Amino acid sequence: MSDMLILGYGPAGVSAALYGLRSNLDVQLVGKDSGALQKAHLIENYYGLEKPLTGSELVEVGKKQALSLGAKIAEDEITDLMFDGSEFVATGLKGEYRGKVCIMATGSARKKQPLAGMAEMEGHGVSYCAVCDAFFYRQKNVAVLGSGEYALHEATELLQVASSVTLLTNGEPLTAEFPETIKIESRKLKGLVGEGAFKGVRFDDESVGEYDGLFVALGSANATDLALKAGAAFDQGKLVLDDDLMSTVPGLYAAGDCTGGILQVSVAVGEGARAGLAAIKYLRENR
Repeated sequence: MSDMLILGYGPAGVSAALYGLRSNLDVQLVGKDSGALQKAHLIENYYGLEKPLTGSELVEVGKKQALSLGAKIAEDEITDLMFDGSEFVATGLKGEYRGKVCIMATGSARKKQPLAGMAEMEGHGVSYCAVCDAFFYRQKNVAVLGSGEYALHEATELLQVASSVTLLTNGEPLTAEFPETIKIESRKLKGLVGEGAFKGVRFDDESVGEYDGLFVALGSANATDLALKAGAAFDQGKLVLDDDLMSTVPGLYAAGDCTGGILQVSVAVGEGARAGLAAIKYLRENR
């Protein structure tokens, strides 16, 4: 088990790691890719760059810096995060990663599916966390919106309690291998149906599929998804953080684009340092 587990190895994650490493902590970084920085062609507005770098190049420079100080770095997609009161356990496609504290630096939240009725039905039959809400759908028919590994994880979790699980791909190709026990519905969606509470989905051909609940699992799990699974509190859809960027779960922090605000490398680095220093202090006070 590491002292400091950091999810994401972009500017916020590496910044936090550098402070942890210089405090002689065992630091584990886990990330899937370069995140939003992959789309940055050239970065010129960041202090200290002798010449412009692409976003991917900047991420690689940061990773090398962390490695040079002794960090452990794993490339993996995290699908689950749990806290048992003493340690955090992040589950990925390739393995498990444990830490005494955890800093979420997974980048900005992905866009939600712009389906009619989605926002109104969140919390009323529409969920973003199977681990949190599967209990309420025992022996019921549920649907999962998605087509990749994260959708597979959520659907598998639901299979243990629901009477049936249907994957709604919304016309997207499958990027994971789903078991035969999960029904696949590939038609495109037009919107959700129900008044005040979710009752089903309307397809482009105007037909309706009736389900008791809908679990949204698009792309990869982000900080919001993982914080929910770990038991962190939200207020009006935003993760509750104190002045040290710690959530309501002791030892669980968030930094960088996933906290919202100005989505810039300089801000991410600053928040990473802030969360890293706070986590170091927390560890020293709770040993």
